[in-house]
Amino acid sequence: MLIFHLDPLASALFSLLVIIALTLSFVMLGSHWLKNHIWAFAIESWVIAGLSITIGLYGHYPELYAIAVLTILFRGLLLPYLLLRIVNGLQVQREIHARLSPARSLVLGIVLVVFAYEVSAHLGVRMGLASNIAVLALTAMFGLKLIGFLMMVLRTEAVSHILGLLLIENGIFLGSQILVPGMPLLLELVILFDLLVIVSAFGLLTRYLKTHVGSTSSHDLKRLVG
Repeated sequence: MLIFHLDPLASALFSLLVIIALTLSFVMLGSHWLKNHIWAFAIESWVIAGLSITIGLYGHYPELYAIAVLTILFRGLLLPYLLLRIVNGLQVQREIHARLSPARSLVLGIVLVVFAYEVSAHLGVRMGLASNIAVLALTAMFGLKLIGFLMMVLRTEAVSHILGLLLIENGIFLGSQILVPGMPLLLELVILFDLLVIVSAFGLLTRYLKTHVGSTSSHDLKRLVG
């Protein structure tokens, strides 16, 4: 496995990229401005693309270069563009009825990441992954997933829910790049197509809610309408 054959420079570079990606999720969690969420997701996707290139270079996985290009084009450019169009079209700039303040959300996010680290450390021991980068990759994967779920629970705007789902998927993708770097290119194409469908479907849903309900916030949805 690649993580068992890394020199100190490669381990430091991998750790830096993983930590930056995890830090950007806190930017999304600690801000109520929707465009900040979108830009943080875009930059996080670029960082993950950089991680793919680095792993491809050190592990001799040439298919990861193609995956990195697809990540930049779809996750880093196309999806943020579609989300910005949704935000501008709905004229909704920020969360109004968030269930927790940004400071409390960040504290809760830190608690979840600490929990993710404890789980990852125990899993690392059970699976024989004593490498620090392996534990860090598991921590980032679980941490991003938990923060994504947290955004979906604490935020009320539909766009934030979309970004929560994308953050969960980013966490899975980041962890797989380090732990299972030989993931087939076809599988990544299927995942990217699914993400495009999800964002497009949510975009149609939010426009429908804005037209027929007058709001895209779950705070204002009192009942389901058939």
